[in-house]
Amino acid sequence: MYTGNCLCGGVHFRIQGELEPIQVCHCSQCRKAQGTAFATNTPVKETTFLLDGGAELLRSFEASPGKQRVFCGKCGSPIYSKKDTLPGVLRIRAGLINEPLAARPAAHFYTGSKANWWSINDDLPQFEAAYVPQKAK
Repeated sequence: MYTGNCLCGGVHFRIQGELEPIQVCHCSQCRKAQGTAFATNTPVKETTFLLDGGAELLRSFEASPGKQRVFCGKCGSPIYSKKDTLPGVLRIRAGLINEPLAARPAAHFYTGSKANWWSINDDLPQFEAAYVPQKAK
């Protein structure tokens, strides 16, 4: 189990399950939403995410059709995003989690639109856009 909270502590949650590998997203939306060069997201099943407090503080913004970004209305911390095209999955902001993580970054996504002032200096796979797994033939 993992716990997490926003900057002001008003929104706090538990994740009862393992975390997926961390996705490092460099798209312009994530940069704008986080105010940083990239976002670090870990997908979790919605059924494993338990909101322990702060439901009244949660606000949502439809960043693009079918994609919601959920954040704390008091301190502004981004909490998660969810997409209609990925039902049942929340992309939790990894920096909110209190415990040490076993999950590690898996890849960089949307490197084609990354900030020109940020260098990627690791050996993780890089994808110009979103990674789309190839269907088995």
